[in-house]
Amino acid sequence: MPATTPRSPAHRPRPLGDYALLADGERAALLGPDGDLVWLCVPGWDDPAVFSELIGGAGAFQVCPEEPWRVAEGAYHDGSLVWTGHWTLEDGVVECRNALAAPADPHRATVLRRLHAVEGAAAVTVRLAVRGGYGADPPLLPHRTGPDTWEAARGGLWMRLRGLTDARVGPDGELTARLTLPEGARHDLVLELSDRPLDTPVPPGRAWRSTERHWTAAIPDCTALPATRDVRQAYAVLTGLTNPRTGAMVAAATTSLPEHAGSERDYDYRYAWLRDQCYAGLAVAAHGPHPLTDAAVGVATARVLADGDRLRPAYRVDGRPVPDERTLPLSGYPGAADRVGNRAGNQFQLDTFGEILELLAAAGRQDRLDADGVKAAHTAVAALEENWTRPEAGLWELPPAWWTHSRLAAVCGLRAAARDIRPPDADRWRDLADRILAETRRRCAHPSGRWQRAAGDPRPDAALLRPLASSTWPPGDPMLTATRRAVERELTEDGFVYRFHGDDATRLGDSEGAFLLCGFLMTAACRVEGRPVAAARWFERTRSATGPPGLFSEEYDVRRRRLRGNLPQAFVHALLLENAARTAREETDGDGAGQRPEARAHAPAA
Repeated sequence: MPATTPRSPAHRPRPLGDYALLADGERAALLGPDGDLVWLCVPGWDDPAVFSELIGGAGAFQVCPEEPWRVAEGAYHDGSLVWTGHWTLEDGVVECRNALAAPADPHRATVLRRLHAVEGAAAVTVRLAVRGGYGADPPLLPHRTGPDTWEAARGGLWMRLRGLTDARVGPDGELTARLTLPEGARHDLVLELSDRPLDTPVPPGRAWRSTERHWTAAIPDCTALPATRDVRQAYAVLTGLTNPRTGAMVAAATTSLPEHAGSERDYDYRYAWLRDQCYAGLAVAAHGPHPLTDAAVGVATARVLADGDRLRPAYRVDGRPVPDERTLPLSGYPGAADRVGNRAGNQFQLDTFGEILELLAAAGRQDRLDADGVKAAHTAVAALEENWTRPEAGLWELPPAWWTHSRLAAVCGLRAAARDIRPPDADRWRDLADRILAETRRRCAHPSGRWQRAAGDPRPDAALLRPLASSTWPPGDPMLTATRRAVERELTEDGFVYRFHGDDATRLGDSEGAFLLCGFLMTAACRVEGRPVAAARWFERTRSATGPPGLFSEEYDVRRRRLRGNLPQAFVHALLLENAARTAREETDGDGAGQRPEARAHAPAA
């Protein structure tokens, strides 16, 4: 076991659901209820963290009332990732507004924090410790460079903090200060962190106005959708996780947060999974044209044209390969063993091609697919022609097998692309889909009349609900109903859905939590079956699985009512948005059968 970096005595880990997200598309921070920023990577998503107390390293930026007798609350400003922490004290109320400044600078993270003594005078403590390399690098030692400005630099990392007149710097580089605010007063703190020397600072007021304009422009009106506030927050999360320069969306903002305490199931999701980005692009397209769909189409097109049938499931946001996994010398978030990098970056996952084709088809349906996108669709079809019989890792990134979901995803992608891109050889694409479906039926149809998990594995798998709820799947297919019933019977508990039975588990929940993506897949399956009440029940139950900030992780511990896994998980927010958008459209169109409008004239044989 490697030696561990000493933990900060100032930080006590909180349940994952207590943390709020600040993000600007280039990187993200996690903020605890005590005003402690305990996670931030600079300059980009998968660069080493400079604040890593979340996973047992060093480095944080805390701003909170001095009074320990307090109740901490908070909320996002609607349609943004601007978080206001709210503390009720014995003799007053203090708030702190927090954001990463936007539009983002790829080299500089700017943390905006605005204190407000709402009721009564407020005494506030400030603690700042910047430690690169997940806390392993020598500390930055701030020194005063102006009346209220502190700066430091070391090893390619530059720091500037504005807003503190008096502060103390310890030998370990930790800067501490005490602020006293009279009732009604506001006070700005601005922290800049960069991989290059810092230029002229932006005044706090201008930075806040720019950030507010950014979020106002980025998030569409969602008042016609159910769960309007949650949908707008889902848009904000997806926007915050999407790199504004490349269009690539990371799967989550963090690494090494445990899916199950002590199980070694903790991974690094700070990379762009093409499947996840397709889910997000399709979800947004279901609501209407939006830059997030265009970004997803652009990323998928570029990667398919560059790599063809050697397509990787995940990339860094700049298109480089995902680094191999390695373990950090940290104690980790309780119950986890820290690792960075991800071995999935070297896998072959057939379903990714199907999801990309569905995404390109959605862009074609909205007349937003250019010539490169059409070329990417032809390349993806060629890759499926050559590889659809290969064992592969599938959606859940498991040892190679003949996974049913992957083949059905390919069928849906081919049918959607033939229908909506309308290539000259559309009939050949449909014929390929029919061949794949026929062979999948031969190998993977369960004797009971449902789909089974894989050739040779008769168990159900909630992933199968995704292609069966596609607009290309025939309405009234009895295998959809039979598969959905098997999932509901064998893979659900207390209104939540698990993805499959673990090989080493005796009951659901022993090896991992309920999979929130699968709860929204169940919603979609019930909706297209024409069971709106059941769909609403699954939707509402699944969207309840959050902490106070309303963020979804990958999994949910049903018995302990706790989030599990990395935070926030992009594809869960995407599926909430998609279900809300499709439900609203079907209600408007009066489509009692639940079939999507784009599918009405295109009902292929099962």
